[in-house]
Amino acid sequence: MPAVSTRAPGGAVGSRPPRRWAPVALLGPGSLYLALFFLVPLGLIVGYAFLTRGRFGGVVPEFTLDNFARLVEPVYVQVITTSLGTAAITTLLALALGFPTAYVISRLPRRWRTTALILVLLPFWTNFLIRTYAWIILLNDAGWINGALVAVGIVDEPIRMLYTQPAVVVGLLYIYLPLMILPLYSAIERIDPSLEEAATNLGASRWRVFRTVTIPLALPGMLIGCVFVFVPSMANFVIPELIGGGKSLLLGNLIRDQFLKARDWPFGAALALVLTAILVLLLVLQARAAARAEGGGDRAHT
Repeated sequence: MPAVSTRAPGGAVGSRPPRRWAPVALLGPGSLYLALFFLVPLGLIVGYAFLTRGRFGGVVPEFTLDNFARLVEPVYVQVITTSLGTAAITTLLALALGFPTAYVISRLPRRWRTTALILVLLPFWTNFLIRTYAWIILLNDAGWINGALVAVGIVDEPIRMLYTQPAVVVGLLYIYLPLMILPLYSAIERIDPSLEEAATNLGASRWRVFRTVTIPLALPGMLIGCVFVFVPSMANFVIPELIGGGKSLLLGNLIRDQFLKARDWPFGAALALVLTAILVLLLVLQARAAARAEGGGDRAHT
């Protein structure tokens, strides 16, 4: 850092040494926070994953790879596959609902955008469990949805909706949809409308403008939103427990059960490492795809 010129009280011009401690002071609190609440827990999980479960629970300090060997057993492969499928369906539905919502909000007059964004964020101001129990009231056999369907004559008797896999997807979709809308809105709002107008003036149809201009430029936001929805959908264990009735065992439920019920902390740590590895892989893929998309976007602007 170059020396900073200063003027002494007497009028003499001097130089002030660079404040080398400033970066340390600025980075220190954040680095300490990450070390305490990310690196230390991650280190404990990695350590426990290679240790042996005690005979009556607990952990025996004996190195083993059995915890990872158990991951390929059919029952656990099925849980991981079901979790991936449920999270993927939830993410695709969130993208299908979130993209038009974000697009419409980004094209609203500026005075209405803030109101629309507040409405999107409004559910976050309510407790997570309250929102989950609200869906139980809506989906049960005597709930409002079944009551309305029977009242208008669409069905003769209530449909079994609660404690099913689709109900879990609906609950996850409702909870995490704002996490898809917000990054999509941020990406679409930055798209220069003149690009779409130029494509239209050159004879492109509205669908072609949407496919060749809007979607490529919004791709970074789409990727971020997909990661934001996919990862917590895999790790969530409250919604599968309450709305799914515990019938759909997902990865989050399995990890919780290993720590709290089976007291098999080493195997639970191995499962948590699998979830962390999936998260890291998604982030790497998202970063590479976003960098490629932004490169294409820059070329489009030029």
